[in-house]
Amino acid sequence: MTWQPFYIGDGAPRDVDLGDPPPWRSFPRQALHQQFRPPPGLVKAVNAALVLRRPLLLTGAAGSGKSTVVEQVAAELKLGDVLRWHITSGSTLKEALYRYDALGRIHAQRLGGADDIAPFLQLGPLGTALLPVQHPRALLIDEIDKSDLDLPSDLLDVLERGEFEIPELTRYSTGNLQAAVEVREWGSDPRDPALSPITGGFVQCESFPFIVMTSNGERDFPAAFLRRCIRFTMPKPSVDELRRVVEAHLRIGTGTKGATAVDTLIEDFHQRLTAGESLAIDQLLNAVHLLIGSGTLAGAEKREVMDLVLRELSRA
Repeated sequence: MTWQPFYIGDGAPRDVDLGDPPPWRSFPRQALHQQFRPPPGLVKAVNAALVLRRPLLLTGAAGSGKSTVVEQVAAELKLGDVLRWHITSGSTLKEALYRYDALGRIHAQRLGGADDIAPFLQLGPLGTALLPVQHPRALLIDEIDKSDLDLPSDLLDVLERGEFEIPELTRYSTGNLQAAVEVREWGSDPRDPALSPITGGFVQCESFPFIVMTSNGERDFPAAFLRRCIRFTMPKPSVDELRRVVEAHLRIGTGTKGATAVDTLIEDFHQRLTAGESLAIDQLLNAVHLLIGSGTLAGAEKREVMDLVLRELSRA
């Protein structure tokens, strides 16, 4: 990639070639588990969570690789595709367990359709992770500190017992005397969905899933919740660790064009982290990608662009 003013601001249409995107901005999205380098202590924390069948609560700054941990574990242990539940302030435990389209079912009944509840049910990411399978699934509960205050406590019973009920399905099964209902799993292709039989409206896991919960450290959690987790705080990376991350993602080495400039950029980035500035590693990757791919980015323009991509996260 060569730095060019693709957009000039004159309103005149023109054909442009934007070149190849950075590896982490290619779509369909590629998993980055092979590039991830776990910091000291993280491997032990992961193994403790696996042996004890406890969720792993990872705390750290944005862009520190927290969500990539579950991808790497799932790939190494062949746990299948990672199930994902991204938390917002409106997230509820029910939506993570299952979704029920009551209005859709009523509409279908009014049109004279068969009384079949299955098309209107779908398991959520947590509900799918708790299905009774011999090999555990991997589940990411991302940014749990963004949740409503009650959500961590609501999770306790499900995480302890490894089971939950779908009341709508319980009532339906009782009335229709059905042995099981085939319910769609979360994340499956709508054109060819994966279906799981649920008997009597109850789901009971057989092998507890590997669960990673991430937090940016923006709030405190109840002690009852914390004691049921294995906790690990992502440390600030050293200069050597930053260099390994850059080399892994961009596949560059000491002989790469601009290697000296890259080293300087990494050292400056590390100094800013050490000084307490809020920065993410993907900002460093963006800056390096521009630095080594640009043939004309220099001088005042270079400083202005670097200031844009390396702007502290705590500033608007």
